[in-house]
Amino acid sequence: MAAKIFYDKDADLDLLKGKTIAILGYGSQGHGHAQNLRDSGADVIVAELEGTDNYKQAVKDGFKPMSAADATKKADIVTMLLPDEVQAVVFANEVRDNLSPGNILVCSHGFNVHFNQFEMPKEVATIMVAPKGPGHLVRAEYVKGGGVPCLIALGDGAGDAERKIALAYAKGIGGTRAGVLETTFAEETETDLFGEQVVLCGGISELIKAGFDVLVEAGYQPEMAFFECMHEVKLIVDLIYQGGLNYMRYSVSNTAEYGDYTRGPRIINEDTREEMRKILKEIQTGQFAREWILENKANAPAFKAERRLNREHGVEKVGKELRRLMPWIDAKEV
Repeated sequence: MAAKIFYDKDADLDLLKGKTIAILGYGSQGHGHAQNLRDSGADVIVAELEGTDNYKQAVKDGFKPMSAADATKKADIVTMLLPDEVQAVVFANEVRDNLSPGNILVCSHGFNVHFNQFEMPKEVATIMVAPKGPGHLVRAEYVKGGGVPCLIALGDGAGDAERKIALAYAKGIGGTRAGVLETTFAEETETDLFGEQVVLCGGISELIKAGFDVLVEAGYQPEMAFFECMHEVKLIVDLIYQGGLNYMRYSVSNTAEYGDYTRGPRIINEDTREEMRKILKEIQTGQFAREWILENKANAPAFKAERRLNREHGVEKVGKELRRLMPWIDAKEV
């Protein structure tokens, strides 16, 4: 049975009228949600730390940022858009005791709810509205008249009335223009973490670095290795984004397509799939969540070390130099 997709006609923005929505965190997702909801006619307030770049950006965008505690007190709907690793502390210290019966807590990712990092007060329902794209795209697509597809889910204390609120919220940020799919907190959290770790971030990053290293070790120019193993990834991904793997294979040469079919399975083989299954089990059992939570309680020493080491990898150094020669790329430096 095909999943039901919700669109504009299935959502009623009037359900947000008379309600104040507090956006906690004006980062990537926060700025998109806040501005889109405001432009859709909702009453929006923003919480940010004074003096930060996000605070200054919120002011520039016409908001008057306040503390998370004050925003929660004023709100009917509270949206947690802070980084996963700080949400539990902010929730415990500033949000929980300022929630009122009948309030709704909105999350854009299920991590902290699914892994029980929030001790929810009674008579406060939890829902999820999760755009499947970064916040700048949520904003840009909305401004153009489009939207980014969203997921919605119902947590503890949520029923059909909260589902309608979730759809109204999704419509407010443009999601129903593209389509909204209902899921669960568990499904969204576990598939999201799995996708990030084995394909979108972990898998692609390691594949790029490994390919670059093998070519350089074999004596090829690092610049050639960069172009073949990193730069052209965007070209391939864009084709897949437009029409799936079949369109990508239709668009490349027959030689590339044959190499895809015959050599790809030697790289991503049954051993790789078995490791993927192990990673999925670590996510499902909460092992990864415990590891990440404890890492942050210790001020993230391993995470920061890995970040520093990876920024020094050869493919990053070569890429930085080559991007300077390509003015048509909106090159970014970290």
